[in-house]
Amino acid sequence: MPEARVIQLRPDDDEPRVPPPSSASWEEQVAGGLEFLRRRLTGDYDTDEFGFDADLTDHVLLPLLRPLFSRWFRVETHGVENVPDTGGGLVVANHSGTVPLDAMMATVALHDDHPARRRLRLLGADLVFDLPVIGSLSRKLGSTLACNEDAERLLTGGELVGVFPEGFKGIGKPFRERYTLQRFGRGGFVTAALRTGAPIIPCAIVGAEETYPMIGNVKTLARLLGLPYFPVTPTFPALGPLGLVPLPSKWLIAFGEPIETASYGPSAAEDPMLVFNLTDQVRETIQQSLYELLLQRRSVFS
Repeated sequence: MPEARVIQLRPDDDEPRVPPPSSASWEEQVAGGLEFLRRRLTGDYDTDEFGFDADLTDHVLLPLLRPLFSRWFRVETHGVENVPDTGGGLVVANHSGTVPLDAMMATVALHDDHPARRRLRLLGADLVFDLPVIGSLSRKLGSTLACNEDAERLLTGGELVGVFPEGFKGIGKPFRERYTLQRFGRGGFVTAALRTGAPIIPCAIVGAEETYPMIGNVKTLARLLGLPYFPVTPTFPALGPLGLVPLPSKWLIAFGEPIETASYGPSAAEDPMLVFNLTDQVRETIQQSLYELLLQRRSVFS
C-alpha cells in the first residue's frame, strides 16, 4: 500500500505570500477599466468549451476575492513549489466551512502565489450549476461538473484541476467534527489521474472550518428547499443578513509533494485495489497535514 506523506512546511514559509500591489497609475487603471468595458459590450472576449471566461475572471472575479484572501482571512500559502509549473495536475483538498469559500481561496492562492500563476479549474456538484447567478459565475471562473469525463478532458489539456472529494459531507458537517476528514467516495479522482497520468497534489486547508461554525442543521427545511443541509451558526439565521458575513479566521493552505501516477499506466484505473490504496494515501496525507497546520497556527483568529 502506498505510504502517506505529511505536507512539510519549509522554514522560509513562515510569512504569507501575497501578490505585490499593482504598479499601474490611476490613469492606467481607468484606461484598463474602460478597455474591459469595451470588450464586454462588443463581445470581444473568448470562453472555452466549459464556459471559462479568462477576461472576466482576471478583471472582476479574482479582484473581488482578493480582499477576502489577503485582508479578511490573511491566507498564508505554503508549498506552491510542489505544484507543477506546466501540464495537467489534480489538486485534492479537504472541504469545510458550510459555504465553499475554501475552493475560492485555493483558486486565488494558485493564481497569485504560484510563479506560473496557475489557474485552478474546480469540479463542482450539480447543485452549484443549478443555482441562479452562482452557477453561471462558477462556469465563468473555470468550474465544471464533478464527473470523470470533464476532469480527464481538462487534465489531458494540461489544466490544473481542483477536486474536493468530501463534497457536501465535508462542508455540511457539524463544527464538533472540524478538521476530521469525511469519506472520499469511490476514488473517482484517482481513476481520472491514472487514465491521464496526471500527478495528484494533496492540499490541506486550515481556517475554513471557523468561518461559519455549523452548530445545527434544520433537515426538514433543507428537504423543502432541495438543499443538502440548512445550517445554523452562531450568527445565522439569528442575525439575518449580517449572519452571512464569514468570521475572520486565520487561514493556512499547504500543497504537498505530488504523487505521480504516470508510471502505473492508464489501465491501472481498472484496478480497484490500487485505486482504493491511492485514495487512502491521499486522504491520510491530507489528514496528517491538517494536524500539522493546526499546530503551526497560533490561534483561530491570528
